[in-house]
Amino acid sequence: MSHDGWPSHIGARVLVLGGIRSGKSEFAESLLSNASSVRYIATAVIGDDEAFAARVAAHRRRRPQSWLTVPTEGDPAALLGALIEALPDETLLVDDLGGWAAALLDADGADERVRELADAVRGCRARLVLVSPEVGLSVVPPTAAGVRFADLVGLANQAVAAACDSVVLVVAGQPSWLRRPGATDALETPEVPATAPVTAVPAPAAPAAALSAPVASPEVVVPTPAVAAPSQAMQERTQALPIVATGLVIQPGMDLPIPDSDARDAARDHLNLLDIAGSGLGRLAEVVLFAAGAQSRAVPAPWRTPRLVLLHGDHAGGLTAGQSPARSARTADEARRGEGPLGLLAGEYAVSLQVVGTAPAAPVEFEPATTLDVVEGALRQGWQLADEAADSGVDLLILGSCGAGAEAAAAAIVSAVTGAEVPALLARVVGPDGSVDDTAWMDRCAAVRDALHRVRGRVLNPKEMLAELGGADLAVAAGLILGATARRTPVLVDGPVGVAAGLIARDLGSPSRLWLAMADHGRHPTTTLAADVLGAPPLVDVQPGLGEGTASLLALPLMRSALTLAATLPALPPVLDAPPEHLLEPEEPVAAVEVDHPTDEPVAAAEPETEHADGRPSQVE
Repeated sequence: MSHDGWPSHIGARVLVLGGIRSGKSEFAESLLSNASSVRYIATAVIGDDEAFAARVAAHRRRRPQSWLTVPTEGDPAALLGALIEALPDETLLVDDLGGWAAALLDADGADERVRELADAVRGCRARLVLVSPEVGLSVVPPTAAGVRFADLVGLANQAVAAACDSVVLVVAGQPSWLRRPGATDALETPEVPATAPVTAVPAPAAPAAALSAPVASPEVVVPTPAVAAPSQAMQERTQALPIVATGLVIQPGMDLPIPDSDARDAARDHLNLLDIAGSGLGRLAEVVLFAAGAQSRAVPAPWRTPRLVLLHGDHAGGLTAGQSPARSARTADEARRGEGPLGLLAGEYAVSLQVVGTAPAAPVEFEPATTLDVVEGALRQGWQLADEAADSGVDLLILGSCGAGAEAAAAAIVSAVTGAEVPALLARVVGPDGSVDDTAWMDRCAAVRDALHRVRGRVLNPKEMLAELGGADLAVAAGLILGATARRTPVLVDGPVGVAAGLIARDLGSPSRLWLAMADHGRHPTTTLAADVLGAPPLVDVQPGLGEGTASLLALPLMRSALTLAATLPALPPVLDAPPEHLLEPEEPVAAVEVDHPTDEPVAAAEPETEHADGRPSQVE
């Protein structure tokens, strides 16, 4: 990852292809999720199509507020001008070339415009991501205009692909890189034989250096409730990924699944039809949408078998000022026995609790927190923890931490990634007696400042950042998030370690951030800032101060309740164009008018009329 947030391994120009509702737009946006600012060039003309307008509005709500939307208003030349005039320090996202081509259907010289577009892409000085429909995967009407549109988009895709550094095809939310800088194969995702087993491939033995520090074996300490048969999603093979085929080679640019956007849209429609008074589920509606995308269901089921993974890895030096390693060890032991806030809440809400010990970290103000070999092993360990959880039927992972100094180490990671000032990220230090320890806070600030100064001037990739500033516990957390993403398992976070690991995981596999949900940031400055960067607003706001992981446990019953209500409340009755026939008032019969005539005179029958030659009526004689 480059210093400005652009994923350097994909080149400066990327073309994202996909069919209708394939997830191509979401994937393109995920590539730029950590860019400080993006100019979003929208080519579509909404017109009077209400359904299309709703889809555009959903796209806008999904994008960060810092992004600037630039509509081209159906003018093909506007896109060419934007590409030519873009500056080197800008980032552009064009969505999509189908709208640009549609505006050229009735214009002369469309083929020439395609060549101009390819030249503009090739000469664009900004970092550029373009989205385009793959017409072979989309519905095109069999009309003269439809055929012309398909020909024009196909021609544009070929020309633009030749001008881009990378090309990726998104199908059902799954990206397959067709070309990357320096790649020789036409398709980088290896095939998996049809007879491949469903079980995950175990990680190879870690290098000796990675095993030099003691790592406690994970243990499940709270009795796990009865687990039903794993769902289809849990039984699926992770993916045909290099990380699986070669034994967990975790590296930037990994292809990971994206939540089901169609299911989210269907869930939103379902919520709008529920017979709920007032404001409905409020903020908890986001829980339903998040679960719907993860489960690929318009009516998602409540989470039945969640697991809390509690990381215990101590740090050394000034990061632990005001915090005793003995206290963190006691917290881990209490959790193992089902005691303390974490143990009690996990037992109360039938959450299995797994305590994972990690290698200690060195004082980062003087030396790297750990080695790259330890980071590699810890990332694989986290991934394997997620695989084991998914294989056992776990449908939701909760990330907790109790290591001494882990909070300050997470602040160092967030500061290095976002550029935020260290004093603005570190929360006040509260001693055992409830008093505020300003001296300890200043010691933490100094330690993080010195650590960042030690690596100043270096562009650190995600693994180097974990080795220099983070440590094994944050590496395990990042690996857990990546592994959970590969197994389509959502992850709840609520503290500094969770969000710092989320930023690292995002830089290794950008779709991973879409599988994270923020239960409650507790107004912690590090958590609040990183959650905003990740696009994960808090779902509840109770602000407990009982340790990382407790906010998610406290929010879990509310989330389950929201999912239960969404699945069981009745829908509103359908709106009828006219009332049913049985509710209509019967029409009263019109009474016959009787005319009295003298009884002695017969009534003459009315005689038919005819017309004179001049058109005047006359009686027939």
